[in-house]
Amino acid sequence: MNNSKESFTPAELRKLRSLKNPYGIQRFLDDQPYHLADTAWSPRRVLRENTSHCFEGATFAAAALRVNGYLPLVIDLEAEHDTDHVIAVYKQHGHWGAIAKSNYTGCRYREPVYRSLRELAMSYFDVYFNLRRERTLRTFSNPVNLARFDRLGWMTTDQHLWFIAEYLFTIRHFPLLPPKMAKRLHRLDDRSFRAGCLGRAEK
Repeated sequence: MNNSKESFTPAELRKLRSLKNPYGIQRFLDDQPYHLADTAWSPRRVLRENTSHCFEGATFAAAALRVNGYLPLVIDLEAEHDTDHVIAVYKQHGHWGAIAKSNYTGCRYREPVYRSLRELAMSYFDVYFNLRRERTLRTFSNPVNLARFDRLGWMTTDQHLWFIAEYLFTIRHFPLLPPKMAKRLHRLDDRSFRAGCLGRAEK
């Protein structure tokens, strides 16, 4: 089985340990340019290339959390008329926080102040929108411990991690609001839309 000590090189482990905590991991991701390609790189590849997108940032964060003493957990936020968002989650003093890479301003880090995963997921609701300015977040999943994929070497493989992405599609998701309520939602106002797109990378 590949665990955090057996799979990374000593130099990679030193780098990951230097991030120290969830906020340090988030700062590392924030300093990277957003990766626009349709890939699913492993955490090792993210370290090497120094760029990532949402899914890659989440799996990288999960591996970095693991090296620093946390469980390697991710959850899937599912959207309507939009792409899903995968975030790494962690727990401190009984409360949930999150680490995330996003092309949108508000869909990134969360301090560990949320009493439940539903509370945490709802904190993304107002800032989760598409380019038609529709608020699109609809469901969230339970945490997935990526240690279940250790036999596939998810942290260091040269292969893409599509097997994780595909697994996230199969697991149970929980609704954040009923369909009738979703139909009554208003589009984002211009100021909020511009703020949420600040620094957005485009092809």
